[in-house]
Amino acid sequence: MARLWRYGLLLSRQRHVAEELVQATCVRALEPVRQLAPGTRMDCWLLGILHSIWLNEVRSRRVRQGQALMGTDTALSIDGEYAAQPNVFATQVIRRVDALPETQRECVFLAYVEGLSYQEVAEVLQVPVGTVMSRLAAARVKLAEYPPLHAVPNPSTEERR
Repeated sequence: MARLWRYGLLLSRQRHVAEELVQATCVRALEPVRQLAPGTRMDCWLLGILHSIWLNEVRSRRVRQGQALMGTDTALSIDGEYAAQPNVFATQVIRRVDALPETQRECVFLAYVEGLSYQEVAEVLQVPVGTVMSRLAAARVKLAEYPPLHAVPNPSTEERR
């Protein structure tokens, strides 16, 4: 459940929406008409369901609001989840990844945080594996453009003089 919630938070940027996405995913996974295909990893299957629910929610919001199709980056705002990170170094990394376009950010999260294979990421996002590879390569290029990160020294671990 924690993996689903993290992915829901990555997509929605809001705790309550992430929780609703996880609940909707669990309900949909329990419906008798949705069967897990033999050989499919349960976590990948559930992440795919959550992704599908999120896309449907974003599309229906846009229709209700009369908006043209646009990236969810512009449709939603951050609720401060990442601002509360206690580790400054981790916060810097998160901000850089967060600045990536949504499609790249999703691929980075699923491949490098959740540890899914490129094929599994492709299945979750319902895109070709070449698209996943391209998005990850573009994300790595973009992240390499930033200056190197420097960890903030921890006063409790520094040598005392």
